[in-house]
This record gives sequence, C-alpha cells and structure tokens, in this order.
Amino acid sequence: MNVDQLLQHLANTLIMGGTYALLGIGLTLIFGIMRVVNFTHGELYAFGAYGLYFVAVVLGMNFYVSILFAIAGGMVLGALIELVLLRPKRGADIDTTMLLMIGAWIVLQNTEHLAWGSIAKSIPSPFPTEPLVIGPISLSWLRIFVFGVAILLIIATYFLINRTRLGNAMRATFQDTDTAALMGVNIRAIYTMTFALGSGLAAAAGALLGPVFVVTPTMGDLASLKAFAIVILGGLGNITGATIGGFILAFVEEIGAGYISSGYRDAMGFLIIIVVLLFRPTGIFARVERIG
Repeated sequence: MNVDQLLQHLANTLIMGGTYALLGIGLTLIFGIMRVVNFTHGELYAFGAYGLYFVAVVLGMNFYVSILFAIAGGMVLGALIELVLLRPKRGADIDTTMLLMIGAWIVLQNTEHLAWGSIAKSIPSPFPTEPLVIGPISLSWLRIFVFGVAILLIIATYFLINRTRLGNAMRATFQDTDTAALMGVNIRAIYTMTFALGSGLAAAAGALLGPVFVVTPTMGDLASLKAFAIVILGGLGNITGATIGGFILAFVEEIGAGYISSGYRDAMGFLIIIVVLLFRPTGIFARVERIG
C-alpha cells in the first residue's frame, strides 16, 4: 500500500467527513427529539446548495455572506415544514407522518426541477485554483474552507445542545416529553426549533459541498440515504456518534474508491451499514438514550 496515497485518502476523509457529520447530526436531532423520519432531509441539503447558487451567482452577493443566507434559508424552510405539515398531525401514527414527509420530499424535489431545470449548476468560489501542497498531500483551498466551516458548525451545535437553556430544554424533551412539559418547557416551540436547527445543518452541508461538486435537483436523494446511514452507525440520539459516524462513512467510501473502484464508493458505505445492522443494530456508539 502506497503511504503517500493513503495519506491523501485520509486527508480527503477529513474534509468529506465534516459535511457528512453535519448531515448526521441534523437528522439525529430531528429523529431523536421529534420521533419523525425526516425524508425531506436530503432536499434541505439540496436547498442549501441551490440557496447558495441563487444568492451568490444569480444575485451576485459575496460568497461567504451567501453561505449564511443559504443556511438561514434552510432553517426557515425547516421551521415552515414543522409548522405547516407536522404540527397539525402531532400525535398521528407513524405511518401517517412518514407518508406526509415522503409527499413533502416529492414536492420539494419537483419544485427544484421546475425552478432550476434539470441541468446541473456550478458555483464558482473565490479560492485560488492552485492547491495547497503539504508533502505528498494536495488539497484545494475550497475543500480546506469546507472542512473548517463544518468543524466550526459541529462545535457550535455541541455548545448549543450542552451549554444553553435551549439545549437543556431539547435534551429534556428527548428524555421525557411529558415531564419536560410539566416543568414548563414549551414542547411545540422546541419541536419547531429542533426541526429548524436540523434543517439548517443539512442546508449548511449542501451549501458547503455545492461549490465542490455540481448542484442538481436529485442531489438530495443520495445525501438523505447517507444521513440515515450515519444515524444508524452512530446510534439514535447520539450527536457524538453521528459525528464519528460521518467520518467513518467518509473513510470507508474514500478507501473503497481508492483501492477498489470509484464506482463502488457509495456501495462501500452502505456495505458497512449492513454489517452494523447485522451485529449491532442499535449502532456502534449506542448508549442510554440521550441527546448530547
């Protein structure tokens, strides 16, 4: 095994793992606190990419400011989904909620088709095309920026969940909704803010990876599957597990693409999910139910 090639794959793993972790954290928050299987998660990821394209390319605004707008837009869309679709059906059986979210997923994807067409969009970045070379490792400045922002967002989410009153209320709601309500927690508001936060993280991942790849209306399908895979790896409600699961999935994909075939990149990721489900169905990092 070539050591230089392995180091390059490890560096690529770190960069992709950060955005995968954002996807996983957002989904595990929604799934853990609200018990909602969020099939729109991938479309919120695509919304973040299209949001960046619209603000940065169509409106011509600053690239960095455009990322903030894309994330904020994802949070607003998530809050609207919770208020308009989920809140009226609170208490409904899981089949009803799942069908509702599948319908929302289809509507969002087709709306993207109507708004932007099926032709892929590219988002130019302000970074130089010459990569940063450190020994045998070559990294584009854009990917370094993506990794840095992803890590900052992960740290900020940890701080929010574990060091703020809102985070305490979210963790209390996760552990026992009825008791949290008796203690004065506004459960409806927590649900809305949870869905908005999870949606914002998905949109952030899309906005960060949009300039790295291309933006298409169907880009959210695979992202959604990967988000569920990360949650399965990390264990339901475990933010640390979702973070580590994101990096594990990125590592398996990168090694599979590098040493087997790039055509099997996504297949390698889901192979490990099958193994986990067979031998540890609660997730590698499963523990006593707890958000944080």
